[in-house]
Amino acid sequence: MVKKRDWLLILGAVFIAWIIDAGTKQWALKTLSTIKFYGPLGLVFHRNPGAMLGMFSDLPAILRIVSLSTGGAFLIFAYASIQYLLPMRSMLLRMGLSLLLGGILGNVTDRIIWGSVIDFIVLKGFGTHTPAFNLADAIQWVGYFMVVWALIRDGSQLWPENNSRKRVWVNRRFQTKYIFILIGIGLGFSIISGVYSYTYLQVTIDELVPGNPMIFERRFLRPFLITFLIISAGFVLILFLIGRILSHRVAGPVYAFGKYAEELLEGNSRVFRVRKSDEFSELEKLAQKLRERLIEIREEEHIATLDGEPIPEDEDLDNSEAPTEPKMVSDSSN
Repeated sequence: MVKKRDWLLILGAVFIAWIIDAGTKQWALKTLSTIKFYGPLGLVFHRNPGAMLGMFSDLPAILRIVSLSTGGAFLIFAYASIQYLLPMRSMLLRMGLSLLLGGILGNVTDRIIWGSVIDFIVLKGFGTHTPAFNLADAIQWVGYFMVVWALIRDGSQLWPENNSRKRVWVNRRFQTKYIFILIGIGLGFSIISGVYSYTYLQVTIDELVPGNPMIFERRFLRPFLITFLIISAGFVLILFLIGRILSHRVAGPVYAFGKYAEELLEGNSRVFRVRKSDEFSELEKLAQKLRERLIEIREEEHIATLDGEPIPEDEDLDNSEAPTEPKMVSDSSN
C-alpha cells in the first residue's frame, strides 16, 4: 500500500508541475515578443483563448472561461477519487495522474487570472511546425504516457486473473441500492446548486441589462445550462463508478467469506484473506478461528473413529477386556 512518503511525492508532483509551469509563463510574459528558433525549438509569446493546443477556442467567452475553470475543480475531485480508490501502489500510475492534473491546473490558472492561456513553445520539422504550447501541455502529455504505460504494465494488478472474486456485481441488490443512494445525494446537490446559480444569473441579467434582457438571457443562460448539465452528467458518472467500487469493497468480503465457509465445510482448509482496500478486515481473524476450530473437530472425530474400530480377527479374541482398554489406561493415569 501507499506510504506517507509516497503520498508526499504523489501530491508534491502536482504542485511542482504547477509551479514550474507558472514560472516559465512569467518568464515568457516578460521576455518574449517575436518568434525565435533555436534549431527545431522556437520561442514566441502567444495568448491562447482555448485550452490545450487551442481546443475550445471557438466557444463563447463566458462558456469557455466558466466551463474550463469549473472543469479544473471537477478534475481535482476526480483525481482525489481515483487516488483513493486505486487498489495498488503503482507509483508510475499515481505520478502520471499527478503530472496530468498539475499540467491541467496550470492552464486553468491562466484562464482564471488572464482569461487566456500563455503559450510560448513551437516545434518545427519536416517543413511544418506545431501549434504553440507551453510546459503545462508538455507535462500533460508526459502524464498521459505514464498512465498508459502503467496500465499496460500493471493492468493485471488492478484485476488479477487468479482472483476468486472476479465479478464486480457480487451482491447486485445491495450494490445497486448503495450506488443509487450515492447518486441521489450527488444529484440533490447538483439540483440545488444548479437552481441557485441559474436563478442568480437570470436575476442579475434582468437587473443590470436595460431594455429587453431576453436577448442576453438567451445568449448566456442557455450556454450556462448546457455546460452545467454536461458537468452534472460527468459528476453522476464518477459517482456511479465510485459507488460500484466502494460497494464491491463492502459486499466483496462478505461474498468471499461465504465462499470460504463453503470450502471449509467441503474440507478445504486454506487461509482466508481479504484485499487490503476492502472493508471488514476483521473477517480474517474470524475465519482463522473457524478454521482452527473445524480442524479440532475433525481431529476429535478422527480419534473417536479410531477408538471405535473393530478388533482384527487374527488377534487374541480371548481378551475380553480389550474393548475397555482405553478406559483402563485413562483410569491408571489418574
